[in-house]
Amino acid sequence: MAWKLDGTYFENCNCDWVCPCTVSSLTEPATQDRCRVILIYHVASGRIDGSDVSGLAVAVVADSPRMMTDGNWNLGLIVDAKASQEQADLLAAVFSGQQGGPMAGLAPLVGKVLGVERAPFDYSDDGLRHQARIGDGIDIEVEDFVPPSRAGSEPTRLTGVFHPSGSTLTIAKPVSSRIRAFGMEFHNDGKSAFSAPFSWEG
Repeated sequence: MAWKLDGTYFENCNCDWVCPCTVSSLTEPATQDRCRVILIYHVASGRIDGSDVSGLAVAVVADSPRMMTDGNWNLGLIVDAKASQEQADLLAAVFSGQQGGPMAGLAPLVGKVLGVERAPFDYSDDGLRHQARIGDGIDIEVEDFVPPSRAGSEPTRLTGVFHPSGSTLTIAKPVSSRIRAFGMEFHNDGKSAFSAPFSWEG
């Protein structure tokens, strides 16, 4: 099954700003006892096995030990309610790593699959601000970090990292964060966040 996806993503976790897990390519522990993270992907253009999935979104919700490479992650997917059942199944197959690509690198770390849910997405990516409302349980807004002394310049970026979204991520801060999904509830206001464009194929 051939596929290609291009779009934008942002994430928010409960680490103190800036997340050492991401900075170290998962080789340093989180700043909390458990890492609770959500990654939200919006597909600007994409096809999976010939099916057009442009304009759809997927969220990956994960709960892991403090040292993420210890494995035994709990992981669930939320797929855009606008997707048909066929599109939802195809997106779930890619974002779970079943069809190769970047997410396949994380699949061996997953100990328990929490399931695949459907919910309406309201996603926006406007310059330095990235926002998503997903159903009634998730409402997050993050802002890319620009040092105050360099107002109007490019945001700070992290390069050369191992991450499914890409090797270059923009450092961001959550403006607001409320996450309730798969029996978990956490608020990551003021914690860690990243954003980036992504381009995947498999």
